[in-house]
Amino acid sequence: MIIKLLILLIVLYLIAIYPDTSRKGRSAAYEKKFLAHRGLFNNIDVPENSLIAFRKAVENDFGIELDVQLTTDDRLVVFHDASLKRMTGIDKNLTDCSYEELLNYPLLDTKEQIPLFEDVLKVLKPDTPLVIEIKAEGRYIETTQKTVKMMRGYEGLYNMESFNPMVVRYLRMNEPQIIRGQLSYDYLHDPNAKVSKPVAFALTYLLLNFLTRPDYIAYDVEGSDNLSFQLMSKLFKAECVAWTVKSKKQFQEKKHLYQCFIFDSWLPDNKDLNE
Repeated sequence: MIIKLLILLIVLYLIAIYPDTSRKGRSAAYEKKFLAHRGLFNNIDVPENSLIAFRKAVENDFGIELDVQLTTDDRLVVFHDASLKRMTGIDKNLTDCSYEELLNYPLLDTKEQIPLFEDVLKVLKPDTPLVIEIKAEGRYIETTQKTVKMMRGYEGLYNMESFNPMVVRYLRMNEPQIIRGQLSYDYLHDPNAKVSKPVAFALTYLLLNFLTRPDYIAYDVEGSDNLSFQLMSKLFKAECVAWTVKSKKQFQEKKHLYQCFIFDSWLPDNKDLNE
């Protein structure tokens, strides 16, 4: 009886975490270029998630990963943190501001502003692989809807991802044509994780994949020993995206587990992806 129960639990676990592997071919272009995390930035004179950072990424033939949020006046802007504090010195949440207000807060005392998502799209080339992260907080479903609407008619390469499974679930149910990714990491050992322990456990071990059936898993490269991620990579042969690779050494150590690589803090060579 105990053995049967154990087998049943294992089967249920595998069903819960199983991703959608039927569209792996659509990610081929993402495997040929490194993806610049928030653009090619140095956070000195080239701030992250700025137009100049995205231009530099395109000039160096990298793909791009960026973050979208929604202002109070329903403008899609590209910015990572919930708070403006780190990048502008202003102690307010971005989602509490209008776009016109954000124009008063330059990034890291440079001339760069928090960009509109529509302006970032104009910087990209059709063959620039783009990963759009829908931020997990705030009006995330409205953010998703507006992002989807803006991408209609866009001729370049793109997919969408989120830490929030409800965003990925929304894409699965309402926009199944869009390649969708589930972001995750070790929530259980993150003191800043704003979720309960049971939810942290489910998110860490990708137990909500049965709701989202993501096309790819974007997992913290530092947490790649996670059992569920290892099964994604080795058993299910899912499309796996590494975030965020900080050095060539780290890339070399982890490249056998992932097909796509989001990087910052170093300058990789796309040729290394084909070795």
